[in-house]
Amino acid sequence: MSYILYNVKDRTAFITLNRPEKRNALSHELVSELKSALEKAEQDDEVKVVVLNAAGEAFSAGADLAYLQQLQNFSYEQNVNDSLHLKELFLMIYEFRKVVIAQVEGHALAGGCGLATVCDFVFAVPEAKFGYTEVKIGFIPAIVMVFLLRKIGEGRAKSLLLTGTLIAAQEAAAIGLINAVVGKKKIADEVQRFAHELVYTNSGSSMSITKQMIGKVQSLALDDALNFAAEMNAKARASEDCRRGIQAFLGKEKIRW
Repeated sequence: MSYILYNVKDRTAFITLNRPEKRNALSHELVSELKSALEKAEQDDEVKVVVLNAAGEAFSAGADLAYLQQLQNFSYEQNVNDSLHLKELFLMIYEFRKVVIAQVEGHALAGGCGLATVCDFVFAVPEAKFGYTEVKIGFIPAIVMVFLLRKIGEGRAKSLLLTGTLIAAQEAAAIGLINAVVGKKKIADEVQRFAHELVYTNSGSSMSITKQMIGKVQSLALDDALNFAAEMNAKARASEDCRRGIQAFLGKEKIRW
């Protein structure tokens, strides 16, 4: 049985977590298959946007606890390597050259909430709960912490990470953890509409460069960040997409990317 389903429609890759009997827990195998699916989408020039969703009632319950129990018998080096496996997945999505949208139709907990956190956009149903529950079982939300601090700031991140509290989708939207709350019957259509808009109204190259810059400039000193931005600005002006876009605008033509 494959833990990941992959389908491409209308220049959008739909990647589905397919371990519903385990609430899509993040086993080593599932993470490996998800990384492979993302690589496939990144290498496909026809794909401009990725939608990450899940089969079953939960988006993801986080780490596979049975697997974590086995890891307690492993050496420190083996545990570091396993942790790096998840770190590589989260970083891969965060730095992915294409926009990644999470379609959350069930609870996203612990590592599963981390998976949603690193996506560029998150749409969720009202019934979905979000939370980093690691502290409840004596574990820590180590890897996602790095990304969550960037996303919602220290104060809000502390509140979620130190308490392990679950929050409803509406509250998650209010603090900037997710982008939109959409009813169960409408969420698939709304996500596809949003993906379609990105695909056909925005330059894929421009979105890719912008996303990469957002990730990089936050770690640079102000002057270095501005110099980097000026360099990227100059490069963008010379790009084929910029030439096409300006030509279409001045010619009052509607461009379809």
